[in-house]
Amino acid sequence: MKLTDQLLTVAETYCSAKEISLARVSTLIFNDGKRFAAIQRGGNLGTDQFEKAISWFSERWDDNTPWPIGFPRPKVPLPERSDS
Repeated sequence: MKLTDQLLTVAETYCSAKEISLARVSTLIFNDGKRFAAIQRGGNLGTDQFEKAISWFSERWDDNTPWPIGFPRPKVPLPERSDS
């Protein structure tokens, strides 16, 4: 499975769980409501954009929604520690 297909699976699962459109999520991540539609039509995206998107989903994923099988969930960055 291509990485773009995996990203679309994650995006569609997220949208279904949150009851929002793919275009809305596309706007939130890429500031372009048509980006996921372009990917669905065979469009590509760079590594930085892929990592940005998959991290965005991982950071906001609802614990009650299973992460799609077959694609490892990225670890959410730990908050920076302040030494007070």
